[in-house]
Amino acid sequence: QKVKDSMRVLLPVLLNKNHESHDKIRAILLYIFSTNGTTQENLDKLIQNVQIESDSDMIRNWKYLDVPVISSSTAQQHKYPRRDRSAEETFQLSRWTPVIKDVMEDAIENKLDSKEWPYSSQCPPTWNGSGAV
Repeated sequence: QKVKDSMRVLLPVLLNKNHESHDKIRAILLYIFSTNGTTQENLDKLIQNVQIESDSDMIRNWKYLDVPVISSSTAQQHKYPRRDRSAEETFQLSRWTPVIKDVMEDAIENKLDSKEWPYSSQCPPTWNGSGAV
């Protein structure tokens, strides 16, 4: 059953002193995933009220995995081109393939754009193994 007002369900969990900060971060991430992002102002209020400022990077860094943490139109969305995996054999319970699989396969094949991935190294021309170094 879909939750109608997720913030109403989320706030008691976040304000409960018995929950650890990592559980609160998970709850905030579930909220962000379910709403397909939130506003910068709302995210700042959540982090400040729950008092997890020191761990806020755990939430904000999901943007590097193409999770729309901030849903405003001014937020820069990094879109990685997805591979067509419709012909691949999947497990019965599989629903989707994460973007990180595409990124890692491109790293192995030495196909990553150096502008988007400045910290990935290029293979030497005489290298006959995989592209990942």
